[in-house]
Amino acid sequence: MRVHPFPGDFHTQEIETNGVTIHIRVGGKGPAVVLLHGYGETGDMWAPMAEDLARDHTVVVPDLRGLGLSSKPVGGFDKKSQAGDVAGVLDALKIERAGLVTHDIGNMVGYAFAVQHPKRVTRFVLIDAPLPGVGPWDEILKNPLLWHFRFGGPDMERLVAGRERIYLDRFWNEFSATPSRFPEASRNHYAELYALPGAMHSGFAQFAAFDQDALDNRAFIAAQGKLTMPVLAIGGEKSFGPMMATVMRFAASDVTEAVIPDSGHWIMEENPKATVAMVRDFIGKER
Repeated sequence: MRVHPFPGDFHTQEIETNGVTIHIRVGGKGPAVVLLHGYGETGDMWAPMAEDLARDHTVVVPDLRGLGLSSKPVGGFDKKSQAGDVAGVLDALKIERAGLVTHDIGNMVGYAFAVQHPKRVTRFVLIDAPLPGVGPWDEILKNPLLWHFRFGGPDMERLVAGRERIYLDRFWNEFSATPSRFPEASRNHYAELYALPGAMHSGFAQFAAFDQDALDNRAFIAAQGKLTMPVLAIGGEKSFGPMMATVMRFAASDVTEAVIPDSGHWIMEENPKATVAMVRDFIGKER
């Protein structure tokens, strides 16, 4: 077993929308929930969460454009554009409204979707990554651990070609409270997916778009104000912690703060039980 498998009643499909092909997993019945992954992983990270939520929800798990088994387009990695990918997936599935559960860069895509389509989002869980341009973004950028935000381009792609596992190990190790909890099988699984043609380029492009994302997010807040749907802002205890709620209070008016104990950034590997319980409790209040 490479990573925790999705339940047998889930199916995969490819949805062509917004100029890309998005690979998704779908299962369960009930109110819809969309789970969005971030950098260093794919939608596969969410399998334990999906298994739990599918007991009483329709669970939709995409791979972001350029990552995992989704297509690798030349551009469109600004999060405003990727929100269109999410809208297209939901339209194809004939889902009007959904809860959002997001991690890392998934937070940024989820926010861009929620702010452009607020009536389509019932509840919103963001986990352990800031939003470009929102709140203390400029201070966060000064953290030397975040040098990878500016790493990319043709020469950097040559540096990591064939060394994807080495590059990604740095993320899994430095941003974990306990690196051994990110298992070897998962590291190999994701390294293989990021070694697919165009995947590392796409990953760098996700970060390269942050300056545009910051401009877009500031414009969203100036024009539309704060999100009004209930928001749960979760930080890993050894990572963003309560800073997640601090960030989100600049962008949402109904924010609940939460911290995953004994965890760094990789919450689904480091403390999946607490993460699933926290998300289920919040998403379940939607009824």
